[in-house]
Amino acid sequence: MAPQSTAARQNNSLINLPSNPIGYLVILAAVITGVIHLLLGPQVMGFSQLLGVLFILNGVGFLGGTVLYLTNYWRSELYLVAAGYAIATIFGLFIFQGFSIEAFYMNGDLNPMAVVSKAAEAVIALGALYLYSNTNA
Repeated sequence: MAPQSTAARQNNSLINLPSNPIGYLVILAAVITGVIHLLLGPQVMGFSQLLGVLFILNGVGFLGGTVLYLTNYWRSELYLVAAGYAIATIFGLFIFQGFSIEAFYMNGDLNPMAVVSKAAEAVIALGALYLYSNTNA
């Protein structure tokens, strides 16, 4: 989160809302991709146990990161962790599906869940890097 005023820091609340609108965009993107992964995890488990578990862990990771972001425990260095995590999950698609545009297709049709989740992860990565640079400017 962006630097807060003294009054905001003195607030003893465990929850800190973002002071930058980009923070809300990152939260929305993380919730979207987290929920997509949690919903698809059991379905993917039907044909690949490893991939199904990775989907579920990825969903938990994004939602857990969102919760952490909204607490007093968030530190500016964690923006870099969030960006790296999002980028790693984007690469994960290509590692499992192949390094081409075909990674976004399933049975010959465009997979909207893959497109939405990877777009959300790109928003998270770019937003987290923006927020990090804003925090340390």
